Amino acid sequence: MIKSAPQRITPGKTRIFPALRLWLATHPLIAYALRRFGAYLLTLWGSLTVTFFFFRLIPGNPIASFVQSLQSRQVYNVHASQDVVQYYNKIFGLDGNLFQQYLHYMYQLIVLHDLGPSLISFPTSSQVLIARSLPWTIGLLGLSTLISWVLGLILGALIGWKREKKASEWMTNLCIALSHIPFYFIALILIFFIAYRLDWFPPTSAYDPSLDPGFNLDFILSVINHGTLPALSIVIIGVCSWMLSTRMLMITIVGEDYLTFAEAKGLKPRSILTRYALRNCYLPQITGLGITLGSIFNGNVLVEQLFAYPGIGNLFVTAIQQLDFNTIQGIVALAIFGVLTANLILDLLLPAFDPRVKYN
Repeated sequence: MIKSAPQRITPGKTRIFPALRLWLATHPLIAYALRRFGAYLLTLWGSLTVTFFFFRLIPGNPIASFVQSLQSRQVYNVHASQDVVQYYNKIFGLDGNLFQQYLHYMYQLIVLHDLGPSLISFPTSSQVLIARSLPWTIGLLGLSTLISWVLGLILGALIGWKREKKASEWMTNLCIALSHIPFYFIALILIFFIAYRLDWFPPTSAYDPSLDPGFNLDFILSVINHGTLPALSIVIIGVCSWMLSTRMLMITIVGEDYLTFAEAKGLKPRSILTRYALRNCYLPQITGLGITLGSIFNGNVLVEQLFAYPGIGNLFVTAIQQLDFNTIQGIVALAIFGVLTANLILDLLLPAFDPRVKYN
């Protein structure tokens, strides 16, 4: 049998993709990060695309409403000519067919990093309005979420660890009852009793209108005073939800062999709770916290409306009422970006903290 001479592989004939796959197979962490980041970009693009077409299909003519508002404010007394309407359609990205509008929107968003002017406060840019409202929402919802998470984790671990106690049973039943009550109902109760009946805290606004915003003690105290009731309405329900989920995790852990072994070694119950039991509870709760923090960018619409709080939720309702597409899509894009980015960060960090999570 005649054997063929072995072919010599030159660098020019080397296959790139098999070599790349082999390199990624030997670097699972990098391969894991690249897969997650690719899925993140694809999901982000798909979500923004669906959002764009969804809001553009809402019935109504935003330019006609805008022109009407200009006439009502006596900016001009004659009906807008076709040239004026075309001008506003162009600057608001509403000229051309739906596909052309989509290309214009993605170009502005990705390349120019510009959302366009806002109908609510023309000619102010939509991102300026969002930037003004965002700190209020982050301050209110961010702090409320963190306080709820810390209290819920600690109290939930305690009632799960001492589940035979009567106090734990009563706390569990109370949490089950309160967790089914919506935020806005608690907000209404707080406004009626604490704001109007007891007059302990102001019912509306984010600070005293007589003060000028700034980093001074009077303004900071006013912000805390006005933000206590909306924050409390969120914390009450949030603590109950985190307590129930932490209690459920703790109950599944109590009785495990490693806890029995730690007890046999003579460790104190407090050390067993904090060093062993609670450690296996907080990892799933960290995941939930990250997702919750990512979702604060869309604001708590009803709570901000009830307290007339100048956050993202309040701005979102105003933008929908006036069909301000640029502001609506900017807020939704921010909310989508926040949630997806939080998930991406968790996907990348969890394998480093929990060896049970595999790079797949």
